[in-house]
Amino acid sequence: MAVQLGVNLDHIATIRQVRGVSYPKPLDGAHICEELAVHGVTLHLREDRRHIQEYDVIEIKKILTHCTLNLEMALSEEVIEFARKIHPYMATIVPERREELTTEGGLDVKQNFNRIATLCRDFHERGILVSLFIEADKDAVKLSKECGADYIEIHTGAYADSSGEKQKAELTRIFDAAEYAVSLGLRVNAGHGLNYENTVPVLAMKGLEEVNIGHSIIARAVIVGLTQAIREMKDLLERGV
Repeated sequence: MAVQLGVNLDHIATIRQVRGVSYPKPLDGAHICEELAVHGVTLHLREDRRHIQEYDVIEIKKILTHCTLNLEMALSEEVIEFARKIHPYMATIVPERREELTTEGGLDVKQNFNRIATLCRDFHERGILVSLFIEADKDAVKLSKECGADYIEIHTGAYADSSGEKQKAELTRIFDAAEYAVSLGLRVNAGHGLNYENTVPVLAMKGLEEVNIGHSIIARAVIVGLTQAIREMKDLLERGV
């Protein structure tokens, strides 16, 4: 079975927010994802609200019938309370710093273990799956299992930003972490920095269920339109390794 695609719509909102206007709408992107039977839609409701807003999440959740809703979020009580109300299919817990351009690095599961474990229990009682966005590190994988996460999403940024032998080493590190996760009973997703050139090697990862891809798809959509950009990525995933 082909690895599934989760389309991150954040950067549609980025274009809107930079001008303070009402367009383009992530909701329109979600309609296209539905039409193309994409597996999931991902939205990151950041604490600083630099792109996705609460109303985007509310509007999009209302129209989803095929796509799952993956809400990316920091360990912010305000956003956690919103997630309790909106009830996404999955909550992916990510690290967040206001000065960063995008999410940099994986979640420190050890430092936040008790908070994450409590949140996992809370969300499970509400029927919300929990994924932790972590580095390809076996200790982080083990802690993710121990605190009760359903999934890990392996941060592929270092792989995407490297080349040559260093990139091969990063891929090996990712594969080792994924294999260990599967052995513990965790489910595995991956994302960050993946594009039309570097995604295929990642698809050989053991147990990989879904890749979450946003920036490269939205960037491609500027040239060919969002429907074509998503189709191209879906075709790439279906062809596989």
